[in-house]
Amino acid sequence: MSRLKETYQNEIVDAMIKKFGYKNIMEVPKLDKIVINMGVGEAKENAKILESAMKDLEIIAGQKPITTKAKNSIANFKIREGMPIGCKVTLRGEKMYEFLDRLVNLALPRVRDFRGVNPNAFDGRGNYALGIKEQLIFPEIEYDKVDKVRGMDIIFVTTANTDEEARELLTQFNMPFAK
Repeated sequence: MSRLKETYQNEIVDAMIKKFGYKNIMEVPKLDKIVINMGVGEAKENAKILESAMKDLEIIAGQKPITTKAKNSIANFKIREGMPIGCKVTLRGEKMYEFLDRLVNLALPRVRDFRGVNPNAFDGRGNYALGIKEQLIFPEIEYDKVDKVRGMDIIFVTTANTDEEARELLTQFNMPFAK
């Protein structure tokens, strides 16, 4: 069992019940899934760029990503419907906890001039979105083999009903929110 899942079951559940006064253990919010999305706009001219982005995302997530295709045609961007323009991975279970552990303890402290993540990036339903500017912060990525620096979006989907509950849950997981 991963370290964060053990921490959740042994410590976080009790702390959340104490803070919010839940009557049932099933009311306690938990992390449902983590979705990592990488938009690759240059893939419309060169398919190799998308392959490179998929390889990086696979190394970071430990799971094979799927390609995302354009839903609509946009003439100004020279994009047609069905064109591959990105990739994404949905992590659940053990892989989700392992990724969260690596993100919080290894990757985020390696960000240049890091002061914490935005505490206001919740969507109103208990989900949190985090943007990363470069994939180089993950220790699995070899600096010499990177062809282009790419960013990614990481969405934490929780079962919390309010943003306050979700913020407390992520804080318990040591998410470094800015003051």
